[in-house]
Amino acid sequence: MNTLTKLALGLIDQFKPLPAIGQSAKTLMLLPPTRSGGKPLMEALLARQSQRKFSEAPLDPQILSDLLWAAAGVNRSEHGGRTFPSAMNAQEVLLYVAMPVGLFLYDATLHTLGLTVASDVRRVTGNQDFVDKAPMDLVFVADHTRMKLIPVAQRESFASVAAGAMAQNVYLYCASKGLSTVLRAWFDRQALSQAMGLSTDHQLLLSQTVGERA
Repeated sequence: MNTLTKLALGLIDQFKPLPAIGQSAKTLMLLPPTRSGGKPLMEALLARQSQRKFSEAPLDPQILSDLLWAAAGVNRSEHGGRTFPSAMNAQEVLLYVAMPVGLFLYDATLHTLGLTVASDVRRVTGNQDFVDKAPMDLVFVADHTRMKLIPVAQRESFASVAAGAMAQNVYLYCASKGLSTVLRAWFDRQALSQAMGLSTDHQLLLSQTVGERA
């Protein structure tokens, strides 16, 4: 679906997800993440870039596991520390994963994906045409109920910083593995919130497409 069609459907409140492709399991057990290897940091930074051409092929299960751990996994199990910074350790940014089989929420503690919507939400994650067919679109959502100790006026900026750090983790992982990725903020917030079943305490921040290079 092209951008103009998406914008037009949004104007008449008809920008909707598609039926899921395949069986949507309630929980996807991820492989244990690989926590070694990859390019040295300076080489990954040198290769970091946004790319907008993606193969439609699904990601390898190990790559999916490693990418989600890099984005938001637990790297200090003794106190639940994560791979991204969070003010007052609120861990307020939720990481959703839109794939053909459904929309999932990443559980960093269990390193699993839990089904939240049994629909293909990918095309609603952005107004760009490539999001429809790329194998995975990440959506970063701030949960304001986790930020009760943070002044209301500062919550959006704090959550945005955390989401940006998570997105950069994804960029560096993709640079290290030769994957394509692009961070996006151009999407229909009302349509996406409805498609994801978000509450008023949830705030959409960013989305990010990931896949093998076309």
